[in-house]
Amino acid sequence: MSTILPDGLEPFIAAAGWGGAHVSPLPGDASFRRYFRLNLAGQRAMLMHAPPPHEDPAPFLAVAHWLENNGLRAPHILAEDAQKGWVLLEDFGDHRMRDWLDIHPGDETAIYQAAMAPLVALGRLPAGPFPPYDMAVYLREVGLLTEWYAPAAGLTVDVPAYITAWEEVLAPLIERQGEGITVLRDYHAENIMLLEGGLTAQGLLDFQDALAGHPAYDLVSLLQDARRDVSLETESATLDHYLALTKHDREPFLADYAVLGAQRNAKIVGIFVRLWQRDGKPRYLGMIPRIWNWLERDLKHPALAPVAAWFDANIPAELRKAGGGSLGA
Repeated sequence: MSTILPDGLEPFIAAAGWGGAHVSPLPGDASFRRYFRLNLAGQRAMLMHAPPPHEDPAPFLAVAHWLENNGLRAPHILAEDAQKGWVLLEDFGDHRMRDWLDIHPGDETAIYQAAMAPLVALGRLPAGPFPPYDMAVYLREVGLLTEWYAPAAGLTVDVPAYITAWEEVLAPLIERQGEGITVLRDYHAENIMLLEGGLTAQGLLDFQDALAGHPAYDLVSLLQDARRDVSLETESATLDHYLALTKHDREPFLADYAVLGAQRNAKIVGIFVRLWQRDGKPRYLGMIPRIWNWLERDLKHPALAPVAAWFDANIPAELRKAGGGSLGA
C-alpha cells in the first residue's frame, strides 16, 4: 500500500474545511481508486481519489445523491471535485459486515435479513436515472468468461452457441424485469457497513455502477458472494424473508435469481482472470472455486437448461470438479 499522498490532496481538503487534518491511506482493492481517512480534532471523514482517465467519480456522486434523496443510507457527500477525481464523504466507521461476521458468525442470518431493508426500499421506488441492464449488457458481461477464462484454461469453446444459449435464457427474465428498479450491482458483505445503532443500521458503499435492472440481482450479489462463504441456510432464509416482504411470485422470482446467479458468476470468473492476466493481481484466482461452485448450483435450475447444456459440451468435467481449474498454479 502506497503511503505517498496524491498531488492536489491538500488543496482540496483545505478548500473543504479540513485543512491540517491527519491523513491515513487505506488499503485498496481491484480498481484505481484510493481511499484516505481524515481526522481533524476528533472529527473523521473519508476521502476518495478516483483520478481520470482511469476513474470517474461522477457516476458515484450521481448515485450517492440519488440514494440519499430517496432515503437510502449512502454516505453524505461533504465536498466534491469530479473533474480532478476528489470526493470527501461521511465516514461510516470500521465495521464492515464481512469483518463483523468473521468474528461473530452466529449473527449471519440476522445481518443478512437486515440487509434486505434497502433492497425492499429500492424495489418500491421507480428506477433511478441510470442506464438499463438490458440484453446487450448481460451478454457483454457473460462474454468475459469465454474471452478470459476459456483461453486461460486452454479451452477452445463455441462462443456463438454460448451467446445463443444466454439469449434464450435471458429473454423471459428481461420481459419480467420490465422497466426495472435501481440495482447497486456490487451489494455484498465487503460493501455494507454496520453503523452505530446495532446490526440493523447498515450503510451502503461502492454503488457507482448502478443500473435499472432486475430486483433479484442484488440478492444474488449478496447471497452468492464471491469473497465469503454464505451458508445455504442463510441464503434460503434470507430469500424467504425478502419474498415475504415483497409481492414477487415465488417460483418465477427464484428462476430469475438462478439465472442472474449464473450470469453474475460467469462474469466474475472472467473478471477475476482478467485481473490476474491483465492487471497483475493473482490474488483473485483463489476466489474462483467459490464462484464456480455457485455457478454449478445455479446451472441445475431448469430455467438455465440451454446454458447448462453449453457448459456440459464446452467445459470439461475435470475442470468443473476442480472449481474451474487450477489457473495460475
